[in-house]
Amino acid sequence: MKLGLQLGYWGAQPPTHHAEIVRAADESGFDAVFTAEAWGSDAFTPLAWWGRETTNVRLGTSIVQMSGRTPTSIAMHALTLDHLSGGRMVLGMGVSGPQVVEGWYGEPFAKPLARTREVVDIIRQVLRREGPVTNEGPHYPLPYAGEGSVGLGKPLKSITHPLRADIPIWLGAEGPKNVAQTAEIADGWIPIFYTPRSAGMYRPWLDEGFTRAGARRTRETFEIAATCHFQVVADAAEKQRVVDGMKPVVALYMGGMGAKEANFHNQVFVRMGYESLAAEVQELYLAGKKDQATALIPDELVDDMHIIGTPGEVKERVAQWEETGVTTLMLSLNTADEVRSVAELLA
Repeated sequence: MKLGLQLGYWGAQPPTHHAEIVRAADESGFDAVFTAEAWGSDAFTPLAWWGRETTNVRLGTSIVQMSGRTPTSIAMHALTLDHLSGGRMVLGMGVSGPQVVEGWYGEPFAKPLARTREVVDIIRQVLRREGPVTNEGPHYPLPYAGEGSVGLGKPLKSITHPLRADIPIWLGAEGPKNVAQTAEIADGWIPIFYTPRSAGMYRPWLDEGFTRAGARRTRETFEIAATCHFQVVADAAEKQRVVDGMKPVVALYMGGMGAKEANFHNQVFVRMGYESLAAEVQELYLAGKKDQATALIPDELVDDMHIIGTPGEVKERVAQWEETGVTTLMLSLNTADEVRSVAELLA
């Protein structure tokens, strides 16, 4: 199992510590550095910036929101970064949710599975560069000939020859149909709440995708990049403090990250067996009672979702994650010393 450094997306201001932790990851044997986006900073620009300062790590987006750019625009970003980095680009994408897609990008959210399939196919066409890019699908028709068209659209082939004709594409997916499609058409999967306890729930969904006609990968060649908070503590008391500190984040995703009728993260917790808890946390959170919602999050859920413990405990937990099929463990770390100590501990 490889290690990835998750830089995430920016808060109110750009982070000031990323230079040192990226450098430490590149020098300490980490496999990749990942960036994300929500509705503030974008995922591609930091990769271009930090890619210039690195030579070893792969550069991944975790994730790029598909509705924020056309498929050919995403392909141009990936093609360019792959050249600049010497073939280190990993393109991670996801559909996001209706509040962001329709509220921030002003695009319809309907039919996310069909849109994902079209996006992936168009990007692969651009990268293969076997001919002009066309698409007959209803979501991203190329050339466009619909309402408002002047009728002069022409199928085009990328001016720039890609460094690699097959850049790895990983997809963020949560539900059964989305996970199965990811196993069918992608090179890897970026789950948001993958844990050793929930791994069995995902296995048949993945297997369905692997067995479809034309599937690109098998379970043995497919990458699973799971994210968790990783922290080494001295004793049980310190671990409890860290667990308590993580509960507001769990409550946010369970209760407040999306509308009540369309919170895909909440639905994942329901599938994990926390249906009544997820409903109660969401009710409180959307009512503005965030502290009460947070107080309901059980220790064992946080412990399952993250790797927190003494050196011996975290090594044991990492082995459990690896046994479930995780190929890359994406970690959010705050200092260069943390990066180096994790690399040394897990070497």
